[in-house]
Amino acid sequence: MRILNNMDTRERDKILMRAALVCAREGLQAGEIPVGAVVADQYGNICGAGRNYVEANFFQGEHAEVVAIRTASQSRETWRLEGMTLYVTLEPCMMCVSLAALSKIERVVFGAYSPRFGASLDIDGVLRLYRMQIRNITPGVLADEALQVLRESFMKAREG
Repeated sequence: MRILNNMDTRERDKILMRAALVCAREGLQAGEIPVGAVVADQYGNICGAGRNYVEANFFQGEHAEVVAIRTASQSRETWRLEGMTLYVTLEPCMMCVSLAALSKIERVVFGAYSPRFGASLDIDGVLRLYRMQIRNITPGVLADEALQVLRESFMKAREG
């Protein structure tokens, strides 16, 4: 995927967010809240991917971002993910933003806002706490597509 290195940042963000949307759809099929995440290096290579496993593992810490960061760390054989970007279909909660900062992820890109649990509720506090480890947060990338997957989940829940 080194071809992504020569691409405009906005276009690269869309391509990588589509990969996160694939993970979210996998979560939808598995009966989870459909959030997907990928971690990519500065060249656009995906190093880790994940979806929610909260229901499957009976543990609230199994968010898509946690799984993606864990798999990226395992693939890189280090917890230090300097220069990496976390792409997530729904605005990360404070736990996930904190994990990204502690993992030294430099950028977070998300699709839909999460008005209930999103870290932007206190993003200034979170970022100050971790001394601006995350240098850039880009919201709203493919937000409509991310919201559509969430809507499908709610419709599925009503039917069941």
